[in-house]
This record gives sequence, C-alpha cells and structure tokens, in this order.
Amino acid sequence: MKLASGTAPVPEFLQVGLSVGIGTDGCASNNNLDMFQEMDFMAKVHKARLLDPTVMDARQVLTMAAREGAKAIGLGDEIGSIEVGKRADVIIVDTHKPHLTPLYDPASHLVYAASGSDVRDVVIDGRLIVKDRALLTMDVEDVMEQMTSLARHIAS
Repeated sequence: MKLASGTAPVPEFLQVGLSVGIGTDGCASNNNLDMFQEMDFMAKVHKARLLDPTVMDARQVLTMAAREGAKAIGLGDEIGSIEVGKRADVIIVDTHKPHLTPLYDPASHLVYAASGSDVRDVVIDGRLIVKDRALLTMDVEDVMEQMTSLARHIAS
C-alpha cells in the first residue's frame, strides 16, 4: 500500500487453491515489522476491495500468517503450527489490556485489535527469547546505538 504497487487478489488466489502466506516486506517499504498490523491490513484491504465484510475472516488470516506463511518459505514441516515434532515457536499475548477487553473471539482480537506491543513472551525453537517484554538475547540499547551510528555513516 505504501508503494502503491497494487493489491494481490488473495481471495481469488485462495478460491483456485493457491497457498498464500503473510509476511512483512521489511522496513524499507513498510517501516515496521508488526505481523499483527499485516494481518489486520490483509483482512481489511480485501473486505474494502470486494465490498464484502465476510471475505478474509480472522481465522483464515491467522492461518495464512502462521501455517501458510511457514509453508510459503519452505518450513511448513518444521514451524507454523503447534504440533508434536515441530519446533516450539510460541508467543504469549497479554490480553489484559483495555483495547483487548472484553475478549469475545481470540482470533478476531489477534487480527483486528492486537499489536506487536501486546506480545509479552516469545519462545523460539524451545528457547525463551523475550520474557515480560524484555529481550534476553542481546542488549537492545547497544544495538540501537550501533544502528544509529551506522545510519549516520550511510547518510554521509
């Protein structure tokens, strides 16, 4: 949408049996990497395009972000769903927030109301990476300083 390069006809792709995953383009063409926002956009842009509020329902969009996204990058047998034999990749979303209360439909809330800032804990391949919103694997302040310095160097 930011680059005005069009909209993929995702509902039509799904009707003919194509597998569609959701991901981010990266900061160069999107400015953030919030998969919750991507799910929200995916669902809403097609509702608006087709003038149909029933197209791209929340559960379908969640499946596209998880299972179908994993399949799209060739990792469907390893990630994308919680199953015996797959990597333990899990996020814990803190739903005890005003914008997520009351919680009637978890799938709908994840797609339309939650954001990346609502993620409390992250486990990747069975390893705790984020606990209580704190990144455990690197010094965020140090990384941001390094990136700011690198950006100044690139800009000059």
